[in-house]
Amino acid sequence: MATFVMFGKYSPEALKGISASRTQMAADLVKKHGGEIKAGYVLLGERDVVLVVDLPGNKEALQVSIALAKATGVAFTTSPAMTVEEFDKLA
Repeated sequence: MATFVMFGKYSPEALKGISASRTQMAADLVKKHGGEIKAGYVLLGERDVVLVVDLPGNKEALQVSIALAKATGVAFTTSPAMTVEEFDKLA
């Protein structure tokens, strides 16, 4: 599994649909693509939400990012991530 950080920005339409059921739908969508949401936070500032997600690979990350945007109206910027320990080994 690979880790991805997904930064989301709400559109005006997406704000109208905020609900616990939509949050669960997002978790189910990630699971459908073989992944798991490890953490999620609401932010103040330039971005509105951040998800830390484990997924099998880049293909699934792209699919989840697009599917979440279509289903929720939240635009996501998705980036691969690694732990500092993994980075230190590679560097």
